[in-house]
Amino acid sequence: MTLLRRSFLRLAAGAALAPVSPRLARALDYPARPVRLVDGFAAGGAVDIVARVLCQWLSQRLGQPFVVDNKPGAATNIATEEVARAAPDGYTLLWTTTANTTNAAIYNNLSFNFIRDIAPVGTIDRFPLVMEVNPAVPVKTVPEFIAYAKANPGKINYGSGGIGTIQHVAGELFKFMTGVDLVHVPYRGAALVLNDLLAGQVQVTFSPIASSLGYIRADRLRALAVTGTARSPALPDVPTVSKFLPGYEASAVDGIGAPANTPADIIDKLNTEVNAALADPAIKAKLADLGSVPLSMSPVEYRAFIAAETEKWAKVIKFAGIKAD
Repeated sequence: MTLLRRSFLRLAAGAALAPVSPRLARALDYPARPVRLVDGFAAGGAVDIVARVLCQWLSQRLGQPFVVDNKPGAATNIATEEVARAAPDGYTLLWTTTANTTNAAIYNNLSFNFIRDIAPVGTIDRFPLVMEVNPAVPVKTVPEFIAYAKANPGKINYGSGGIGTIQHVAGELFKFMTGVDLVHVPYRGAALVLNDLLAGQVQVTFSPIASSLGYIRADRLRALAVTGTARSPALPDVPTVSKFLPGYEASAVDGIGAPANTPADIIDKLNTEVNAALADPAIKAKLADLGSVPLSMSPVEYRAFIAAETEKWAKVIKFAGIKAD
């Protein structure tokens, strides 16, 4: 009886473990071949640089190439659609950005639903913007700017990198919360905005900090505030917009997504490795050089964050009447 009982227990234990073993083996074996990270931005920009820094780290850590595949166009919708249609096996990933939380309200005929079709893996970093003016604008603080704008309705131009970009919606959120009348001037990229801000063609912009640091330090542009919830280490003497407008926050958040139905064990492994990268002092230093800060979230936390950001920006977009051309 003792031998029979032992045999039974061994069989029962094996049966209990059987459903788990394929998942464990899959996670342990992943990745077994190169992984493609589809990036909806052109090569060379701040977003692309962060993606490549992370992919280099993951490649060394996991022993397989993680390759950035740039698919710019349509405000990241081309890249998102490609990943939404990809096999849910962990070998095609999406570099997610704030654009993914605004596009649903801006574009009427998307062939995908970002929240339904992309599974959140985790966040990478938060890029606060800097609200900055041409030095010819006679203001040095956010309250002074608000007063100046109210005294000159419709006469102040603010530039952005394009319709629906974080720069655009950051400006519209500012208008929404202050009641000022600013004229939006969209450009084909953030670099062109700075050129015209320096020349005085536009008077104010909400720009990625890394793009503006050199001009601010050379006194060619005047920083009024940063758009995150805390002061930026890159501009420690510059206050936040929320100091004057409680509740204001407009940052670009980068992350990683995967096609819906990607196995949870692969997503969890990727999340663990990404968070390990964000804890690496070398990665932290590289992000700091770009004016961003590491941001770690679990897949569940990131899903909740995406839902909240989508709702927040939909209200701003409706207020501003933003629609894609």
